[in-house]
Amino acid sequence: MTAPSAAHVIAKGRVQGVGFRYFVQETAERLGLKGWVRNMPNGDVEAEAVGDLLAIETWLDALRKGPTMARVEALQVDWRPLDDQYVGFQIKA
Repeated sequence: MTAPSAAHVIAKGRVQGVGFRYFVQETAERLGLKGWVRNMPNGDVEAEAVGDLLAIETWLDALRKGPTMARVEALQVDWRPLDDQYVGFQIKA
């Protein structure tokens, strides 16, 4: 187990209307991460994950690929100070 970390992500490309948020949530839960994901008005998807550094890196690798119908053109990752205020991993409206 590595040190706890937090990452804020913006996914760009064909990431809305293709099950991307559910993919993000399912992958995060499988890896034991907490946080949230939501669609943005400009067509991007925004997410934040808190947990083990190696788990976050695995999550990011999965997000770069996305689900079958998605096409992730760019994944902007900002590492953040640890803020472990989340309970589970939620899809925000």
